[in-house]
Amino acid sequence: MGVEEELLVVDPTGRPVPLGPDALEIAARRGEGETAEEHDSNDDDGNEASAAHLVPELKAQQLELGTPVCHTLAEVESELRFWRSRADAAAAAVGGRVAALATSPVPVEPVATEGERYAQMLDAFGLTAQEMLTCGCHVHVGVEDDEEGVAVLNRIRVWLPVLTALTANSPFWQGTDTGYASYRSQAWHRWPSAGPNEPFTDAADYHRLIDAVLATGTVLDTGMIYFDARLSEKWPTVEVRTADVLLRVEDAVTLAGLVRGLVETAAREAETGIAPPQVRAEVLRVAAWRAGRSGLTGDLIDPRSGTPAPAAEVLAALLEHVRPALTDAGDEHRVSEGVGELLRRGTGADLQRRVHRRTGGDLTAVVRAAVAVTAGEPEDAAQAVPSRTD
Repeated sequence: MGVEEELLVVDPTGRPVPLGPDALEIAARRGEGETAEEHDSNDDDGNEASAAHLVPELKAQQLELGTPVCHTLAEVESELRFWRSRADAAAAAVGGRVAALATSPVPVEPVATEGERYAQMLDAFGLTAQEMLTCGCHVHVGVEDDEEGVAVLNRIRVWLPVLTALTANSPFWQGTDTGYASYRSQAWHRWPSAGPNEPFTDAADYHRLIDAVLATGTVLDTGMIYFDARLSEKWPTVEVRTADVLLRVEDAVTLAGLVRGLVETAAREAETGIAPPQVRAEVLRVAAWRAGRSGLTGDLIDPRSGTPAPAAEVLAALLEHVRPALTDAGDEHRVSEGVGELLRRGTGADLQRRVHRRTGGDLTAVVRAAVAVTAGEPEDAAQAVPSRTD
């Protein structure tokens, strides 16, 4: 498995700044990443799980990290901590820091990263691309081949809204509390190719859909196939894309464990002939909306019944569903504890709102707290975001 995280680059006051390309120039000189020009020429958006790296994103107020292929959750945790520290060091070298926030709490005017592909996206998608400044977390899990991958996609789709709720970390947008726990998930669905799918007959059926989407001339390339989960174009993996970037590394590790458990469970079900749940994509879209609205503080749609149930009850059902796969991988205790901790202390959205209330509505304080937590420090460790050097 491998994990990709998109991060905001912020200045010492906590405001997002377009220093991502400058930070990546530093990282490239250290052999830790690609410049925007190099990345644009590679044209491999969203399919970068083969090696550790720092790369650009659509907006200059962002950068992305990716782990190498990992075999254990301990490796995932170690790699995420290391690459977050390298991203922070690169940002610090140009006067910034990084924050694992899925949207900017403070008002910001997004600045596009230079490059032909990003320019094409802005031209093709207008205000959607101009306003888009969101940070997600993508988890890749290895599969045998496309047939197994499609069998997995068919069976995990009903659980993906639950992952959106579990990872909610974007309550604010342009200085306003949106009323959502994950507003990133709402903004993201403005892309024409984003969202859930109907089940596929087989791998050929999946690829026919990709060809049909590309044939419309609407999305630029396969990198813009923004399905909730998809087959990687370059690697033998299923890529799950519904999560907000998570403030805490330990929560990202919990997510990675759950995704691997879902993929392994689905592969076993396919092998033994258990049919995938027949739930319409329209219902999954509603479930995803509800998950983004309330996170873990309200009811979620229970995939087993299609009706509302308390978030803790739905998460317990998810854990029970994947428990044999978690146990076989040695992940059952770690993931169960991680889910329990999220239920006890809340998501990143809950932390952001807590800091917002405690500071009398200071959104820059929310960002500064996020910088501290991103770096593995307590949320109250940063009264200001210092300009660090490395």
